[in-house]
Amino acid sequence: MSTTTDNAAQLIFAPNVLHNQALTSVKFLSSCFAGAVAGILGLENWLGFALFIASIVSTSFIIYAINCRGKPAKYLPGGLGELVNPGQDNIFTFILVWTLFYGAHLRLFAALHVFIRT
Repeated sequence: MSTTTDNAAQLIFAPNVLHNQALTSVKFLSSCFAGAVAGILGLENWLGFALFIASIVSTSFIIYAINCRGKPAKYLPGGLGELVNPGQDNIFTFILVWTLFYGAHLRLFAALHVFIRT
């Protein structure tokens, strides 16, 4: 049976790993939501990416202020850099959801336009 000092000495501490998985999930959902908003609003080019950057910064600030209590180095191995880093998967998720909702947005308006004209 391990004691508290043994757990602190381990390189991988299970509660911290679970916390980091929750952090990854929050970043993923933030990227999905930002992509959906960018697609629905019909944003193109740099405006869409500006929305993605704004969502990453705002999500990171909320996690920094509420979850990390202003000390991200205490909870994340990379500190503030790890908190602000969007991750490659989240960038691709943002682009995928953005294009999906942008295409659906255009088709919906085209269908409404045809429906109104008839």
